[in-house]
Amino acid sequence: MQNQGKHFPRCTAAHEGLVSCHVCHKLAPVKQKTCDRCHTPLHVRTPNSIQYTLAFLVTAMIFYIPANLYPIMNTSLLGELTESTIIGGVLLFIEHDSYFIAAIIFTASVLIPIAKMLILIWLCYATSSASHLSGSELTRLYRVTEFIGKWSMIDIFVVAILVALVQVTGIMSITPGLAARAFALVVILTMLAATKLDVRLIWDKQLQT
Repeated sequence: MQNQGKHFPRCTAAHEGLVSCHVCHKLAPVKQKTCDRCHTPLHVRTPNSIQYTLAFLVTAMIFYIPANLYPIMNTSLLGELTESTIIGGVLLFIEHDSYFIAAIIFTASVLIPIAKMLILIWLCYATSSASHLSGSELTRLYRVTEFIGKWSMIDIFVVAILVALVQVTGIMSITPGLAARAFALVVILTMLAATKLDVRLIWDKQLQT
């Protein structure tokens, strides 16, 4: 191929005097204040993107502590109350040789939330400092993080299903614990953090290096 090995100049829409609408993604001149199509205010980059992302992440980290310390599910069987934390539930499945279910819950409730928070912090850092990863690699990392984040809710879905199905008055009942609310907030906050992060800032930094 004739173009193989040829280096093309790197540029963005902003460098060409264009801005993309955050809602409908229509391109418009950078001097234009609102989108012609959906009348959304236009910005070259999402205002205070990093600050909002870090604020959501710090709040998520705070809620992640009670999400692991307090019971996520309370089981009442013949008047005897049993409280289960996230890790306690994983260990319970392991004791019953349900390794696959234990692995799913551990991955969705522990590994994914922690990994997502760490990756988002790293991406925020990469927007202000040089990174050994390229812009395309950082963007793929962001897309993967954005996609898998919602699957952390699987633990909340399990609790919700059990609460709805297991309600036998006077014999057995299941109610959500304080950790369920805290963990749901963690997932929502990390999703908001990923949404607020303007990935184009990564490419701006790449163009400066």
